[in-house]
Amino acid sequence: MDVAEENLKLKNGTVDLTIGSLWANIWHMSWPMLIIMLLNFLVGVVDVYVAGLISPEVQAAVGFISQIFFLTIIIANAISIGSLALVARAVGAGDPSKAVEVARQSLMFGGIIALALTVPGLIFYNEIVTLAGFPSEIRDIAGKFLQVFAISLGANYLLIISNSVFRACGEVKKPLLTMTVVSIINIVLNFVLVFGIYPFPKMGYIGIAVASAFSVAVGTVMNLLFFRFGSWAGIYKRPWSLSGELIKKTLSISWPAALLQIAWNAGSIILYNILSRLGDASITALAAITNGFRIEGVIFLPAFALNMAASVLIGQNLGAGNPDRAEKVGWKIGMTGVVLMSIMALIIFVLAEKIAAVFTSDPAVLAETVRYLRFNMLSEPFMALSVVLGGGLQGAGDTKGTMWIVGTAMWLIRLPLAFLLALVLGYGATGVWIAMIVSMFIQGILMVRRFHGGKWKEVKV
Repeated sequence: MDVAEENLKLKNGTVDLTIGSLWANIWHMSWPMLIIMLLNFLVGVVDVYVAGLISPEVQAAVGFISQIFFLTIIIANAISIGSLALVARAVGAGDPSKAVEVARQSLMFGGIIALALTVPGLIFYNEIVTLAGFPSEIRDIAGKFLQVFAISLGANYLLIISNSVFRACGEVKKPLLTMTVVSIINIVLNFVLVFGIYPFPKMGYIGIAVASAFSVAVGTVMNLLFFRFGSWAGIYKRPWSLSGELIKKTLSISWPAALLQIAWNAGSIILYNILSRLGDASITALAAITNGFRIEGVIFLPAFALNMAASVLIGQNLGAGNPDRAEKVGWKIGMTGVVLMSIMALIIFVLAEKIAAVFTSDPAVLAETVRYLRFNMLSEPFMALSVVLGGGLQGAGDTKGTMWIVGTAMWLIRLPLAFLLALVLGYGATGVWIAMIVSMFIQGILMVRRFHGGKWKEVKV
């Protein structure tokens, strides 16, 4: 047991995050989530690296199909947010039976949704890749990837939702163990299946998809076994029927979260479209934003780890009837995010040219990547506030608030301003970078205002 856990009281087999040192609570929740985020990042890097060892076509297919796969799991992510808010409230209120029932309903509902999406994925995979606009050279590769991903969709849904359940009750070491095993298996199988390292057969590019599917299946089995012990064993009790009331509560929290993710990703696609209209400068701009996103991905790791910690801590404290403590922990995590992100942003701002040179040797792309980084590093403290406090609002069940704030920043500020500056006024890619930081400034301020207003304390879940 680590130092943080020694200061925490176990309540009904879960970690009580409603008492003791706030910093101990934050540390207990944050460090495992940071490692999980890092592992996910490494798996993504290895997928792209191994694909690049095969051919540019396979690398392109992996990058493109990952966007479709992300769309298919938006519902799982949304259900996990809803179940986390409800389970955390139940745990904080000292009601383990309700926590178990919410978890059971969420897993069943997620499994049904995954099955409904799996069937069309297996039958209409060719039509899907064609409709998505895959170049003809990679449609066959993408179709095979999509088939494997469709088969593993159920396991992915159960893994995402079950991990959120364990986080909600403070048992973060279980998803940490699970995702460590998943990541190691995925990375190792990427090499042994693709290249046929004895005793495994050589599967070529499809081995990348199989490695992902198999590792997720192992992780799902691990979590289902964890549920067999302690108070969670009630998940397996019959009858296995859906509760309209609990599903309705979960969906009331989930649908704004799903819409937020869709709105953000659709907005990002339009932002790429604006950059693609810059004529001769479009390729340089697109390469720069791609490089910039990869570099920023490292900064996002602690931000999203704190986001997940904030959602659980605030949810449990609201469930315990202690909104003042919930607000206090939210501000502490938010300020922690600002400090961490500011330090990392300062390092990248100063070393932008050296860091960008790792990703490109083209002089024009290098210069634009450096410009992108130095503009966007200015907004990272506001991004930290938005991400961390947004996680706290979601943990409170105030997903509509975060949906409106992020949607406003993206669709009413970022995209119109990017179009105006880049295409109408002729500032090109620089105009897009300016629009991005202005929208993030406003998004961070609106999130602070929403959190400070305190309406999230009154959300009924």
